[in-house]
Amino acid sequence: MIIHSFPNNDEPVSAFGFDYGTQRIGVAFGQSLTGTAQRICVLKAKDGIPDWGQIEALISKWKPSLFVVGIPYNLDGSESELMVRAIKFANRLNGRFHKPSYSMDERLSSVEAAELALEENRGAKKRAAIDDIAAQIILESWFSELAASKKN
Repeated sequence: MIIHSFPNNDEPVSAFGFDYGTQRIGVAFGQSLTGTAQRICVLKAKDGIPDWGQIEALISKWKPSLFVVGIPYNLDGSESELMVRAIKFANRLNGRFHKPSYSMDERLSSVEAAELALEENRGAKKRAAIDDIAAQIILESWFSELAASKKN
């Protein structure tokens, strides 16, 4: 089941961030201690279904304690069809790998990722896959909100 709040304890966590899409799924790994994340990869998906074996291999290698999945609301805050599918993906992560799945509003992460990719490529017009950058932004945003929730 996808969780819309934060962990209750003060223990540092490591996490995978996912930017879910029907053709590609961006993956990032990070930790709450520093609030930072790094891009890992972009997985191919077939109509939104990933190769679960690839995800299992990543989990075995990186050992995250939880997952954060970007939830693509429409800009006005309403639900989108992709949002429903992203929630289903988060629930499947939880069911398959028995780790909590948290949600993060990702409305502007792709725009921010595209701007960052353009900056990193020094203005080159070639559009590279930005899904891993979006996953990094989603995860770092979640860490930032987690830290803010601990201060209150």
